[in-house]
Amino acid sequence: MVLLAAAVCTKAGKAIVSRQFVEMTRTRIEGLLAAFPKLMNTGKQHTFVETESVRYVYQPMEKLYMVLITTKNSNILEDLETLRLFSRVIPEYCRALEENEISEHCFDLIFAFDEIVALGYRENVNLAQIRTFTEMDSHEEKVFRAVRETQEREAKAEMRRKAKELQQARRDAERQGKKAPGFGGFGSSAVSGGSTAAMITETIIETDKPKVAPAPARPSGPSKALKLGAKGKEVDNFVDKLKSEGENIISSNIGKRTSEATKVHASPINMESVHMKIEEKITLTCGRDGGLQNMELHGMIMLRISDDKFGRIRLHVENEDKKGVQLQTHPNVDKKLFTAESLIGLKNPEKSFPVNSDVGVLKWRLQTTEESFIPLTINCWPSESGNGCDVNIEYELQEDNLELNDVVITIPLPSGVGAPVIGEIDGEYRHDSRRNTLEWCLPVIDAKNKSGSLEFSIPGQPNDFFPVQVSFISKKNYCNIQVTKVTQVDGNSPVRFSTETTFLVDKYEIL
Repeated sequence: MVLLAAAVCTKAGKAIVSRQFVEMTRTRIEGLLAAFPKLMNTGKQHTFVETESVRYVYQPMEKLYMVLITTKNSNILEDLETLRLFSRVIPEYCRALEENEISEHCFDLIFAFDEIVALGYRENVNLAQIRTFTEMDSHEEKVFRAVRETQEREAKAEMRRKAKELQQARRDAERQGKKAPGFGGFGSSAVSGGSTAAMITETIIETDKPKVAPAPARPSGPSKALKLGAKGKEVDNFVDKLKSEGENIISSNIGKRTSEATKVHASPINMESVHMKIEEKITLTCGRDGGLQNMELHGMIMLRISDDKFGRIRLHVENEDKKGVQLQTHPNVDKKLFTAESLIGLKNPEKSFPVNSDVGVLKWRLQTTEESFIPLTINCWPSESGNGCDVNIEYELQEDNLELNDVVITIPLPSGVGAPVIGEIDGEYRHDSRRNTLEWCLPVIDAKNKSGSLEFSIPGQPNDFFPVQVSFISKKNYCNIQVTKVTQVDGNSPVRFSTETTFLVDKYEIL
């Protein structure tokens, strides 16, 4: 098999993107593609056309053609197999099979074409290998970026230290009435040296001012990152340490759709001197035919005190949970006081809570297989039809007190079959052709909007549409555990406090 060129062209023969695998001029390939539509015979179901010198093997793609130009002595069966692989590659990089979309991702397509064919001969690769080769994710690059960020941070610290030394020297000289030292560069005067030092100091301080932005809710618990040996673990820990110090580390995000729901743009909270963060995280697995396989929920109250005069306080907790959660207090918290009066305070009333640090004072856990505890039920019903599958999917909120925001229900789709045909839908949808998923997006699900449905059709088998994944975030917690009042240990005087509540998804799947 000798493949001369692979091209995507319009029905009029205009080349949108073309990759030649042998020596061939631009005029030659444009002439071959321009002649291609005139050679096709209407009414025949062949997918190839031959001339005296070349063979065209093609596949229609909506308003475009995927065309392979080969020699006449090539194996037609191998040509068709290669054509199918080319046709599956294009939806991986283009959301729609349109001319402007193909032009926008032309270089991505050329790189992918080069992985399929080398010097006119087919490489033994599949779609997953092509995706891996073209991504070229480099762990060494991440390490290099992390080291470079560290060097920049150290250089800034050294500049800041030098500027402070120069400014201090200028002040000491002014106190003693001596000539202030300059930078020693070509007779620089005291005034210029002093003003330059002040200017550098101001510039560094201005550069290092932290950018104030609302921090996204970060789920607690152990990380589930991919571990690439001991060395990779050390580098990942190093990068995480840099991130905690405020450095911007560029890293690749691979398929973390669930975590995207945690990045909701919440309005900034007015934090009082006593601030509490109530966070719950749910892990749930259901069967496609019904039945809760496992549901586990973890919650925690984090206390942060920014003023040391409020260090000796007690939290009044109201627990209206009826689902049977297991509560556990911090070892330094008086457990008897909490059991008897639902008060969170230190065992030694004379001691104070830590200042300017997040302290977990109470955590709870719920594990069940009771179906009535499912907060949001998902029913996905694919049924085979003559043209593929008709899929009906619906949701229903079972906990009326919850308000779920930014809900995304992700349904996997078969690869290489194009976009689904949407029938009826409550809300909006997004089709990701690269990941072969359909995302059903709902801004809010609450008691007023507790159920909805989506219908679509697409070629495939019923098993192609599982597992269904769900992500959301809520400002109301699942277990009715709240802090209602904060008082001083001495005198029981009330203390102003603020609360931030987050209920988010760790994993929510229908298998």
